[in-house]
Amino acid sequence: MAKTSAKSWVVMGMVLLSGCAHQSMGKVDNSDQPYRIGREDVLDVAVWRDGDLSRTLPVRPDGFISLPMVGEVRAEGRTPTELSEQIRDSLRAYVQEPRVTVIVREVNSSRVFITGEVAHPGAYPLRGQVSILQAIALAGGFTDFADRDGIVVLRRSGTDGSTIPVSYSQLVSEPEKNEPLNLRPGDTVVVP
Repeated sequence: MAKTSAKSWVVMGMVLLSGCAHQSMGKVDNSDQPYRIGREDVLDVAVWRDGDLSRTLPVRPDGFISLPMVGEVRAEGRTPTELSEQIRDSLRAYVQEPRVTVIVREVNSSRVFITGEVAHPGAYPLRGQVSILQAIALAGGFTDFADRDGIVVLRRSGTDGSTIPVSYSQLVSEPEKNEPLNLRPGDTVVVP
């Protein structure tokens, strides 16, 4: 069996996805989601009246943090409130009525990826709401060979993923008919 290069897989995936890319975007879920902690974020974990248990620490590449008396705790994918509740519950065996606050000091995990026929493909930090048009502008715009109406956004939700076809022509010519597509952390924009 011949080896298939990663580039071949990307090209085959883009060809398969481009067949449905010319459809209308339809309804897009742009609702604000609570911030979920990600890998490489830096957290302030404060235990009220206990400086020895309070820490500023990064979320490791495996998604966990380590705390005294609590040990390993999965931080990735949780909101700061969910994480503080879990730490509080773990500390109850050692501290009477612990009050725990988790603050995200640095957001380092919130990125979008832009690949294909753009001037500068790569990973870009996601600061606030960024639309598909703004993301393409961040990547330097289209190259001469870009299929502007065959854009696809790959969105992963938990273990499932979805594919959102995007037509640049429809976005710029009929903005009132298309709800703007705001990107989420981890989205990949493919411009064939």
